Amino acid sequence: MLKTQLRLYDWVHYYEKMLYDNALLARAYLHAWQVFKDPFYKRIAVETLEFIAREMAHPQGGFYSSLDADSEGEEGRFYVWTQEEIKDILGGEYEFFETAYGITAKGNWEGRTVLQRALDDSSLAARFQLDLETVQAKLADAHSRLYTTRAMRVRPATDDKILTAWNGLMLATVAEASRVLESGSLLPTTDQQAGQLQSLAVRNAEFLLSELRPNGKLRRAWRDGKPTNEVFLEDYGALILGLLELYQTDFNNKWFAAAKELTDEMIEKFHDPAGGFFDTPNDAEQLLLRPKDLQDNATPSGNALACEALLKLAAFTDEGRYHDLAEESLKQVTGYLLRYPLGFARWLSAAENALGTMKQVAVMGEAGEENFERMLKAIQVEYRPNVVTAASSHPIKENSPALLNDRPMKDNKATAFVCEGFVCKLPATEIETLIEQLNS
Repeated sequence: MLKTQLRLYDWVHYYEKMLYDNALLARAYLHAWQVFKDPFYKRIAVETLEFIAREMAHPQGGFYSSLDADSEGEEGRFYVWTQEEIKDILGGEYEFFETAYGITAKGNWEGRTVLQRALDDSSLAARFQLDLETVQAKLADAHSRLYTTRAMRVRPATDDKILTAWNGLMLATVAEASRVLESGSLLPTTDQQAGQLQSLAVRNAEFLLSELRPNGKLRRAWRDGKPTNEVFLEDYGALILGLLELYQTDFNNKWFAAAKELTDEMIEKFHDPAGGFFDTPNDAEQLLLRPKDLQDNATPSGNALACEALLKLAAFTDEGRYHDLAEESLKQVTGYLLRYPLGFARWLSAAENALGTMKQVAVMGEAGEENFERMLKAIQVEYRPNVVTAASSHPIKENSPALLNDRPMKDNKATAFVCEGFVCKLPATEIETLIEQLNS
């Protein structure tokens, strides 16, 4: 009996919605779509981010921490359905929806149904002799009708704290998604979705840099207009990485400048002379033992985030001190990486970058000019975890990454420079040349 219960509960998700889970999962699905070009992965990423924008976004731009699992005194009540409810709502379309989701009178969760697909779109199309577009339209209509009904239910409570670290993770995901979705359209509404995501990312960054950084001092949490006093290493690391992703989306120098300033603050407040970083700043309440957690858990460790941020800043600036500090941090976990890789996943990503495989791309041209935009899309459409990109018109503006220095346009055309360790290949003015250099 226990074994059967474990099997059932193993595949039914927990109903609490955590911001950090959605940030990390949406980004994983986004990358899966880039690698495999399967529209299923893209749809999951898009729908997850639409959920965040709809259900977990504060009007001023921050993202809430979580939604509770319970409502009306029952776990999952807001999200599950009885067969009769679905029949009443969908009427003549019920049979199609039942087949898509394998709905039964017994349900799959304590007498009710958690909606999980039983057949994919292609199988549904074959079963009902429909084309794929019709299948998708019918499903979208059914989902809309169910959502309208669900909206009348008692909602789960919202944990409306806004946490810098978790928001930084989501900022990175939303910013990357906005440029990736725009660069490689497989769904007809992609351009609109991408624009909305970029706006969401910009508003989030502005909120974090103002409300969570009063008087220029970063804080951990905010609620009802009041920030807390404490801050931790993971807040700095996650926000820096989020800002760098946003810079690589709209190439607004203020995001890069803020990321660099926060990185220098992080070093000053958290650096451990013995290597790596403490979790608490040097001006916090003095503890008997200053904590320094290295292992990645449900979220990446502050030290892993800091290491990744330092490596990316080094790639943008050519400042060796950032790279030296990152390598110093990696020395702490080398043995653990080999023995317990699943507990140090974010560290492994940082280690790959530290091995010298990171490419730096500088693109010079005029915003809106066709070849300039095509070059940026060529960089962004593929999964390129070891690439950082800077772009600007000529002359470059104040606070631009050093990667853009001394990169003239060739023959007055949009020009890309693909570099490693600030040593660049021949400038590329053609898309084919750029892609060849990126892939070599």
